[in-house]
Amino acid sequence: MKFLTFTIFATFALGRLYSLASPLFNVSHNALDNDARKFLARATPVAPHFVVYADAYDGTTGPPSASALKGYNVFALSFLLLEGAWDKAEEWTTLTSAQRSSIKSQYAAAGIKLVVSVFGSTDVPTSTNADPIATANTMAAWVIQYNLDGIDVDYEDFNAFDAGDGKAENWLISFTKQLRTKLPQGTYLLTHAPVAPWFSPNRWGGGGYLKVHSSVGSLIDWYNVQFYNQGASEYTTCANLLTTSSSTWPQTAVFQIAASGVPMSKIVIGKPATASQASNGFMSTSTLASCLKQAKASGWNGGAMVWQWQQAPSSWITAVRASSWPV
Repeated sequence: MKFLTFTIFATFALGRLYSLASPLFNVSHNALDNDARKFLARATPVAPHFVVYADAYDGTTGPPSASALKGYNVFALSFLLLEGAWDKAEEWTTLTSAQRSSIKSQYAAAGIKLVVSVFGSTDVPTSTNADPIATANTMAAWVIQYNLDGIDVDYEDFNAFDAGDGKAENWLISFTKQLRTKLPQGTYLLTHAPVAPWFSPNRWGGGGYLKVHSSVGSLIDWYNVQFYNQGASEYTTCANLLTTSSSTWPQTAVFQIAASGVPMSKIVIGKPATASQASNGFMSTSTLASCLKQAKASGWNGGAMVWQWQQAPSSWITAVRASSWPV
């Protein structure tokens, strides 16, 4: 039986096992052996993804309880930097191994993945000549050491991207490939969080995120796309968020990105929780809920991401999902 279990899990290593309807897989969690349960706990969840980041101190040490996160299925500790862990990521390291294990067990039971987000606006790894292979090795080791479900690459080295010489794209490609050698697909999550304009075709000298996607998109589970901070009127209506972006950032609305070859299940719509959480791009929960409903009706199922937790409790994601995937 144990050999059969391993054969099944090896065959379906992309982590879709638990979604299959065949009676062969209709077994209780308790009937699975230890290794099988660990695999299921790690397996890549199917879309939609509902992601929340946490960076600011909120009076507690570590992530919120699983019950407080109702409606979300991914919580991102922010940030792991080139110099080490800061803020919510650093808080995770201050907990005891037993505390971390307890939290992880509660999250797993609730179907919530706990990941770390790296870089953010603080780090500019390409511009500072950080080695992508060594950086990937170090950050992957941190994920493994602290028993997380994966890593989110929030690369925001705008000067490197704007240079148009391909160094930013090549850095991300090398970094992603090396992360996957250390954090195997189907066992660990690996997501990216690019700004939406980076998907604009023929705009970036190095190919932009379409080049990244064509090179390593198969290694990336999904994109937490930042549809904010890109201009006062950018991505603020359902029309310019979903179907037709402005001439400033052409072909970067959700369905336009999909038309460029990115699977709709990998396009997660990212928004700030409140107007104060971003320079621009804010949408009310009711407007965003309407956009998600429209997008779902047209075949999209990526999900939603929000920055950040302290301003986006369970009530926020409940409101956003109300017309598409009710909590």
